[in-house]
Amino acid sequence: MEGAEEVGSGGHLVPLLDDNGSGGLDASLLHRLYVGHFLARWGARMWEFSVGLYMIHIWPGSLLFAAVYGVVESSSVAVLGPMVGTLVDRLTYLQVLGLWLLVQSLSFIVAGVSVTALLVFDNLKDTSFPVFVFLVVVTNVSGALAALSTLAGTILIEREWVVVICSGHPAAALTNTNSVIRRIDLGCKLLAPVLSGFVISFVSTQASAVALALWNVASVGLEYWLFVSVYNGVPALGENVQLRRQSAALSSSEIVAPDDEELRYGQDVSDWRVGVTKHLSILPCWDSWVVYMRQEVMLPGVALAILYFTVLSFGTLMTATLDWKGIPAYVISLARGFSAIVGIAATLVYRLCTRGFRRFEQGCGPSGSSGAACCCASAPSG
Repeated sequence: MEGAEEVGSGGHLVPLLDDNGSGGLDASLLHRLYVGHFLARWGARMWEFSVGLYMIHIWPGSLLFAAVYGVVESSSVAVLGPMVGTLVDRLTYLQVLGLWLLVQSLSFIVAGVSVTALLVFDNLKDTSFPVFVFLVVVTNVSGALAALSTLAGTILIEREWVVVICSGHPAAALTNTNSVIRRIDLGCKLLAPVLSGFVISFVSTQASAVALALWNVASVGLEYWLFVSVYNGVPALGENVQLRRQSAALSSSEIVAPDDEELRYGQDVSDWRVGVTKHLSILPCWDSWVVYMRQEVMLPGVALAILYFTVLSFGTLMTATLDWKGIPAYVISLARGFSAIVGIAATLVYRLCTRGFRRFEQGCGPSGSSGAACCCASAPSG
């Protein structure tokens, strides 16, 4: 296969694609990356499933707390998410790594402790309502911080490290690594809720919250060691920091300094639009939204977001509602696990489809694939 070999230092051909399809990447470093990603995602998936059940147990007979938590977490990610992306771009990889793991672990530990206190002292809202409200607020804030830190970790590992690690290797290496990363996340989405659901159903809700806090206490050190070992084993990760900073500085200069045509256009804009833009520009995430609106994938991204309005997912409110209706936690977790199995199967089907499409392109050639595309475009629909 063309591009499947390169000339080594001794003049011999060295295969880039090894037997497991990792594209010649260091298997030990990849395994450490996978294990660290698994440990980080497991705790996040445990909390993601259990928080709805916690809220319905804290205030039985009402979905208010579950709905409030969902609003707080989602709005935090929507409003502060661009700031997280900007922070990831400005800091070094090790700084982002340490900040991500520290904030995520502390947030889950604090949330687990506060939830445990609320569940153990279930009459707290009657005996000491201010303390009850304080613990609820702490739980919501901790969950929002955990979601933001998880977003930073996702950007760091899935959008930055994997791309840098696979650079210089065949495209199949990046595809396979992304597929494994995705399967790990879906595997955690499958197994972590099942374990949490069985603990809640057959032990207690308090035991589940304690297990969440203890998991983060025990795993954060190992996660940091695994990721740091990957960073030290891939020199390109250290070299890429300077390139990222130069690119960020270039992008900032391009945004701040528009050309003459844009300046002339700005003079023709109505006063109210200029005023609105001026007021919105003070928002810390405004520049990030401006950059996003200029991307070619802006409209498809918005369309995908709107599509989620038509989908019922096992989110916080749905999980709490099912428990409120009397469905056992382990049944809810098994149903959620089945949906994760479908997602895992999709990652396998995607690899098969891409391989088949590549063979189709190689068989048809440039003219053949163009002719096939024309035939598909000219075929009558319906």
